[in-house]
Amino acid sequence: MWPPASSRTIDRGALLSSIGTALTLGWKASRFCLVTKAFLTIVGGVTPIVLAWLMKFVLDGLTGAGTGSVPLVVLAVGVAVTGVVVGVLPIVSQYIGTEFDRSVNLIVRTTLFTAINRLKGLARLEDPRFHDQFQLAQQAGYAGPAQVISGLLGTTQSLVTAVGFIGTLVVLNPWLAIAVLAAGVVTVRAEFALSRRRVRVTIGISKTERRDFFYQSLQSRMDAAKELRLLNLGGFFLGRMLHELRKVNATRRRLDRQEMVTQGSLALLGALLTGGGLVWAITAASSGRLTPGDVSIFVMAVSGVQSGITMASSHLGGVHQAAVLLGEYRRIVEAEPDMPLAADPKPVTELGRGIELRDVWFRYSPDQPWVLRGVNLHIPAGRTTGLVGHNGAGKTTVVKLLCRLYDPTQGQVLWDGVDVRELDVEELRRRIGTIFQDFMTYELSAAENIGVGWLDALDDMDRITAAARRAEAHEIITGLPRGYQTLLSRNWFDQTDDGDQDGVLLSGGQWQRVALARAFIRDKPELLILDEPTAGLDARAEFDIHRRLDDYRAQNKTSLLISHRLGSVRTADHIVVLADGQVVEQGNHEELFARDELYAELFKLQATGYRN
Repeated sequence: MWPPASSRTIDRGALLSSIGTALTLGWKASRFCLVTKAFLTIVGGVTPIVLAWLMKFVLDGLTGAGTGSVPLVVLAVGVAVTGVVVGVLPIVSQYIGTEFDRSVNLIVRTTLFTAINRLKGLARLEDPRFHDQFQLAQQAGYAGPAQVISGLLGTTQSLVTAVGFIGTLVVLNPWLAIAVLAAGVVTVRAEFALSRRRVRVTIGISKTERRDFFYQSLQSRMDAAKELRLLNLGGFFLGRMLHELRKVNATRRRLDRQEMVTQGSLALLGALLTGGGLVWAITAASSGRLTPGDVSIFVMAVSGVQSGITMASSHLGGVHQAAVLLGEYRRIVEAEPDMPLAADPKPVTELGRGIELRDVWFRYSPDQPWVLRGVNLHIPAGRTTGLVGHNGAGKTTVVKLLCRLYDPTQGQVLWDGVDVRELDVEELRRRIGTIFQDFMTYELSAAENIGVGWLDALDDMDRITAAARRAEAHEIITGLPRGYQTLLSRNWFDQTDDGDQDGVLLSGGQWQRVALARAFIRDKPELLILDEPTAGLDARAEFDIHRRLDDYRAQNKTSLLISHRLGSVRTADHIVVLADGQVVEQGNHEELFARDELYAELFKLQATGYRN
């Protein structure tokens, strides 16, 4: 099972690894921006020191206290040039920073979703703890690398300024320099404590934020709108959303209060040091120990050191927080495969004997009940096998195992006698055509909705049309405003040249035909799995689809048909009945009906509705 984020600890080595990850991503994203940001950082750190010394010399020159030989005009030009740098530098830095953030976001998003697409099974995607982790990984991945790099550069800039001004303070008043440094140590420790609290809060509220987002999206989703309005559920889910939002706000409010107290105390400490230093400087100047320029640079030095240390502490705290959360991104990207993959997979051969489930036990996690319990099932090659049973009997789980979306907890799934774990999983799935009961309705064109069933044929209109004809979907699609190019969604404002919006919504039965065409477009699948393929169709449409399926079976194709409508499976060559995760009956329709057990009972119950 995927461990919860709250159970993880972050050590120094992990922090350094996350910082290294951020720097590596930044270097890959844009070397030019990274080097430019580093150069601008050094310039930004040195500029305040240069300006302070130039102002000292100018003041001393104006008051006659200076002993330098540099003309005032030259000093004034230096002040003006430095002022221009101070004014222009933030604008250039902001542009470079924004461009850098875009580049990093692009490479991070590519890396993150490549990692998600590497998952071959469903175990992690069906684990809510993984979704909490993925949400944190998205937040940290998109902003984290840039935050780490900007924080490191900001820390460098602040330390350059602080160190330069500390040297000035040491010359003017060593004891005050020591006091300012001591205050800086207090500031650093306080900022790191706040950073650790921020990390705990961010991880702690991830589940609540995900529920809040769910309730938000539920109130605006088209597939939920009818029922929400019919049952007047808008206010109910609004209340749920606000409840989760209030919990998030309460947690963040407590953190904000802690930050206010901590940072307010640090600000008070800094003000006391600045005020005390200013009193000393004015007293020393009045007695002739300091020049007006000395007073000016002293005030700027005290302020610069405090500001530099405070900013450096804040940046380091931000680096710590971003690096810790970036660890969640790293866990997703660097995670081991979710199922074992054969190092030297055997070839997936054309089915000669068939597929077998041998003593298969399965449950979705160790704390969940068994879904399948010692199932032995043979799907002969070239024949149609029907799979029936009550809801929850394990039929859909059998399909998931056949497609190797999961591996059995115990037992084997064999493809012509070879354990599917020894085969290449992608090649295995290319040999299987499937239409699930909860099939996808992609917000794509009609042609693309069929073509994604076999990407090699995505632009092959002849093949797409042939698949649509086999699924009885061709006439439906040609009757749409733009035929096969019609967008099957109303969520996007997609207009034609004449200004008409061409997106349309299909009925459930029409979508079922499109999904069936998606299964038919596969390149001669060895196994066709149909999980409730006619659930959304009327009687005439169901008859037509089964006629097409009969034509398919007549070609000696291997198929597995799952349906609650037992009339749909009665023509299957072999029928398997599941109950409580076990095979309880097998045979053809006549044999099972004559046995007068579960299959016959279910068949008679359904037939009663037609007789009376």
